[in-house]
Amino acid sequence: MTSAAPRRLHPWHGILVATALPLRSDLSVDFTSYAQHVRWLIDSGSDGVVPNGSLGEYQTLSDEERARVVRTAVEAAGDGGRVMAGVAAYGSAQSRRWAEQAADAGAGSVLLLPPNAYRADERSVRAHYAEVAKAGLPVVAYNNPYDTKVDLTPALLARLHADGSIVAVKEFSGDVRRAYEIAELAPELDLLAGADDVLLELALAGAVGWIAGYPNALPAACAQLYHAAVAGDLATARPLYRALHPLLRWDSKTEFIQAIKLSMDLAGRPGGPVRPPRQPLTAEQDAVVRAATEKALAEGHK
Repeated sequence: MTSAAPRRLHPWHGILVATALPLRSDLSVDFTSYAQHVRWLIDSGSDGVVPNGSLGEYQTLSDEERARVVRTAVEAAGDGGRVMAGVAAYGSAQSRRWAEQAADAGAGSVLLLPPNAYRADERSVRAHYAEVAKAGLPVVAYNNPYDTKVDLTPALLARLHADGSIVAVKEFSGDVRRAYEIAELAPELDLLAGADDVLLELALAGAVGWIAGYPNALPAACAQLYHAAVAGDLATARPLYRALHPLLRWDSKTEFIQAIKLSMDLAGRPGGPVRPPRQPLTAEQDAVVRAATEKALAEGHK
């Protein structure tokens, strides 16, 4: 018999869906569909949402659109503690302003990339996180060394936590070995799985949350997978993980937004197009995602 899934102690624990942003054919934001999508995700077993993450195409939004996305998510969630707003920006002052906006909107925490306009050194990274922490909301660091070219190593994460700047880390490096070093160097720092295709490995290594992409299309199946994984129920988790992995691995590809939105469309969710400079999937990519999604839906994974 396996143990039950751990109780959700903080707003950044559990399944937090990095929400895709529904766009109309003219590429305007469909805020009504977005609000309905947030509510549906929570009703379908997700613990919260992460608006204005990379999956939400925040880089392409106007300031007005970006602020409204957070307000919409908080209102639709019905509980600001369920909302972790993405506050990445080119400058620390801008990120702090977005964190203050999230606090004013009622969000419970924020997700913050390191400086991403250049390859920042440790001194700059620590100053960046300290500045944004002044906004007063718990800060979850986002380690994505592929896109930012700044690696939040376990040692650096431990220093950021000791500084009082972060409470958790969304780990997207793909190196599951880091989970154990983070636990050794900063045992009070919460580990969140940051890539869908290493969820099981990081859950078994002690992750207390998952900032997830594919629940946008398949929330119930992903919730079942997460809870089985954190409970150590491998008899349930392994076959489900294997069944979903052809889709989950798209979360780590450059075309993750297009892939997840296509899966959402096929599952009857409001996906829609992406804003430039992103382009639609190629015919070959479309066929692969479409086939994997249709197979998952046919097998009852919704």
